[in-house]
Amino acid sequence: MTALDLNLRRVYGAYPTGVAVVAGLVGGRPAGLAASSFVPVSLDPPLVSVCVAHTSTTWPLLRELPRIGISVLGAHQEHVGRRLGARTGDRFAGVAWRSTPDGGVLVEGASAWYVCTVEQRFRSGDHDIVVFRVHDLDAAPDVPPLVFHASAFRRLG
Repeated sequence: MTALDLNLRRVYGAYPTGVAVVAGLVGGRPAGLAASSFVPVSLDPPLVSVCVAHTSTTWPLLRELPRIGISVLGAHQEHVGRRLGARTGDRFAGVAWRSTPDGGVLVEGASAWYVCTVEQRFRSGDHDIVVFRVHDLDAAPDVPPLVFHASAFRRLG
């Protein structure tokens, strides 16, 4: 890793983000990944996006699904963020979730959720920028979000 790479990680980490879980049913079982790059894109049409590393082994399982769930984790769900950010093991072990009739997976207790389809994908550097069309969504205003900042999970003060 070069000095620029280390500096990029440090400086990129200075920008706090939420933590989202991108998930769907694959062979009847939940598959998903954690993303700290979730961004609302457009109101009309309703679009959101995440960035997914080319090295992801989960994204190839999800990208062709008819529906994908995106859950914005609540402050009480740090364990879910760690679980879904792991590279090995059953990422959904001990995680409460539900599926939509069309196969999107949503984490129970999240501060917000979206049911989406992949609208567009753009190759950009070592990631893909994935734009999703939103078909359904809701939020729990009483659930504060989990925040990722300086390579650590945090809560709003």
